[in-house]
Amino acid sequence: MNKTAIKNFAVEARVMLINAVTQLAYEFEVTENGTNDPAQESVNGRSLTAVEKNQRSQLIANIRQNGFTQTMEEAAYTWFNRFIALRFMEVNNYLPSHTRIFSDESGNFKPEVLSDAANVEIDGLDKELVLELLENQENERLYKYIIITQCNALNKGLPEMFEQIGGWTELLFPRNLLREDSVIAKMITEIPEEDWRDQVQIIGWLYQYYNTEPKDKVFADLKKNIKISAQAIPAATQLFTPDWIVRYMVENSLGRLWAEGHGKPDDADWKYYLDEAEQEDPVKAELEKIRAEYKNIQPENIKIIDPCMGSGHILVYAFDVLIDIYRSCGWGERDAAKSILRNNLYGLDIDRRAYQLAYFAVMMKARQYNRRICSPENQPNLANFADVMGADTDMLSGSIRRFAEQFAFADTYGSLMTVTAPADIDTAFSDFMPTLGLNMRQFDMMMKIYKILSQKYDVVCTNPPYMGGSGMNAKLSEFVKSKFPDSKSDLFACFIEKCGQLAKPHGFYAMITQHAFMFLSSYENLRKKLMQKTTVNMAHLGARAFDEIGGEVVQTTAFVMTGHIKDYKGTYARLVDTVGENEKRDLFLSGDKRFAAKQENFSKIPGSPVAYWVSEKMFNIFKDEKSISDVSQVKIGMGTGKNEIFVRDWWEVSECEIDYSIKQYSDLNNTDKKYFPYNKGGDFRLWYGNLQEVLWFDANGREAMNRMTGHRENGGKDFYFRKGITWSFISSSRFGVRSRPSGSLFDVAGSTLFVNEDKIYYYVLGFLSSLVCNYILGALNPTLNYQAGNIKSLPLCFDRMNDVNSLAENNVELSKQDWDSFETSWDFESHPLI
Repeated sequence: MNKTAIKNFAVEARVMLINAVTQLAYEFEVTENGTNDPAQESVNGRSLTAVEKNQRSQLIANIRQNGFTQTMEEAAYTWFNRFIALRFMEVNNYLPSHTRIFSDESGNFKPEVLSDAANVEIDGLDKELVLELLENQENERLYKYIIITQCNALNKGLPEMFEQIGGWTELLFPRNLLREDSVIAKMITEIPEEDWRDQVQIIGWLYQYYNTEPKDKVFADLKKNIKISAQAIPAATQLFTPDWIVRYMVENSLGRLWAEGHGKPDDADWKYYLDEAEQEDPVKAELEKIRAEYKNIQPENIKIIDPCMGSGHILVYAFDVLIDIYRSCGWGERDAAKSILRNNLYGLDIDRRAYQLAYFAVMMKARQYNRRICSPENQPNLANFADVMGADTDMLSGSIRRFAEQFAFADTYGSLMTVTAPADIDTAFSDFMPTLGLNMRQFDMMMKIYKILSQKYDVVCTNPPYMGGSGMNAKLSEFVKSKFPDSKSDLFACFIEKCGQLAKPHGFYAMITQHAFMFLSSYENLRKKLMQKTTVNMAHLGARAFDEIGGEVVQTTAFVMTGHIKDYKGTYARLVDTVGENEKRDLFLSGDKRFAAKQENFSKIPGSPVAYWVSEKMFNIFKDEKSISDVSQVKIGMGTGKNEIFVRDWWEVSECEIDYSIKQYSDLNNTDKKYFPYNKGGDFRLWYGNLQEVLWFDANGREAMNRMTGHRENGGKDFYFRKGITWSFISSSRFGVRSRPSGSLFDVAGSTLFVNEDKIYYYVLGFLSSLVCNYILGALNPTLNYQAGNIKSLPLCFDRMNDVNSLAENNVELSKQDWDSFETSWDFESHPLI
């Protein structure tokens, strides 16, 4: 698949379509800052037809509700979705007319419906009008008429993708589509036709890439402290899941549910299915009881949901696995496809665009198995939160009003919502619909969302949004703090809890998330909750699992959980040391780097990190030996809030203004110097170094810092200027620990450990600098951040103290000589080669 071509097209198509619909709006005298009078009878000296006047009025109403920019975006993506859907259907010969809309049989940009317009069969097509337009050679008008008619004809079987056209979106139908540089021409010529035959891939990538520029803007705004609005959440969080990871999650949740009760279907190609680790006898007995329940499950009774379905990748592969399951029970594919749509698959998303594409993808997957599936009675159980927005609840009363008011921020909270309803909700709405202030679509979508969120599922499978608390808007932040206090740091963690709530007691939930929840102290309470679940297996991916994401920032893991089984051994595939989607997939399939671990063991390590690769001996070391916190104190340094004002490199200020001699905080009263050495962490370096900054910290500096940034000196000030052991808070390589001589202050990125007894100072430093320590830290926290809590939790056993002290002290001296041989050191005297 040519992803570069797909990306280039999607990014350019968005711009072209927004410009096209905006120009059309201007031509109808509808502008961003204009009066936009809906009663206007003419535009640009031309009288409006009754249809045009009505469409223009609808357009203005939409702009007044959603804003001009958002309305143009909506019009653009509506046509984008319809064009890519028509293209997919024509390539795969799924159009009822079997006549291509955009190309000919050779794949050229030469619409077959135009060359054969006189004979084409599309429901609702006025043949007389077609012949008239052909005779008058009005090709552009004819082409618009055929496309709109084709979309309307598809409305009956695919109503959520092809909504009836006739309103304001028709008014903004892009012009000049037959030109060689039109958006349709580019779609045909730039994306290879073969790529359209893999529906999940092409639809998912088009959706992701269409959001490229909006996503870039969101993250640029975050740097300006502009939070992510409800409208921007989809662009900010959408991420297409690599195909092999989707297969891993679905096969080990939905596939496992079936296989453990009935065995794997003979013809199922589930190559990412992980066999279970060897279990102890009590565990086997417990598993037998659970699997006896699985044996009673019939295909049509299985319920699987993706609560953050995006463009439907997970649901579409689940469809294939369900077909395997149905076939193994003797079902024919046509009947199985109907049953899957009606009974098995459920999905939710906050973005209407994603919802439409997921709906289309699922229906096209069903069409693969049943050519007559596209009909009103065969519609999937999918819903989106955007369609319930804007409901007028002022006219409602009682329980009906309370029900509708729950959806006030549905497009912000999404599937994290909990919705309740009175028992007679259906009757109540039916009886009072004329006066409720809700349209039928809003009511239907509210009820669909309520029903989907109110039931429990055999399988929950999703790639949830990743969004840290710092990016959340005020409403979302308040919500997650209230509803998900143990996972509020990021949306993905909130969804770990929510997915557990949606799953049945011994149902499965499979997810791919950032791996921070496995290690960071902010998720410790969440980990304790998850100890009541059983990790069936995990593919620990680490960094660069998505080729679309560079760098080390997003580190992920995919896992499958179910109800708790004491002493169950989960299977863990450790893929963190490879780079790239394909490389991680190949390592997974090789069977190498596999571990079996009990979740109960994790609690033996302080903070209960998910350290599945740690040996039994290492668990016992944590249990039996002293910790660093028994022999030292770890302090987090200060934060100035305005480093650009208070921090300088030592050579940027006058030497006579720097005091290197301070040994304790109270000595500040005895100096008239302004600047003092300041430890800020810095790049990876062992034993000694990274001492080059100074801090403005005399009385005037401290007063200015308090006034400008709210800085307060805390209890750690008693440790300022003392000799200690420091490290860099963030490092992409191994843990870099250094001796810090007395005389300096320290900040958050240069947190410092102060040893209680001088005689063990170099021993502790030697241990912290060792590969053994680096390995243990990898169990406590293999993220990029070395937190103070992780350091305090390190076990420390004393052995060969004199040897270690001597070696460590010697290494510090050698490293100091190296540091001081460069002019960036304030102790530099001369170059060693001179």
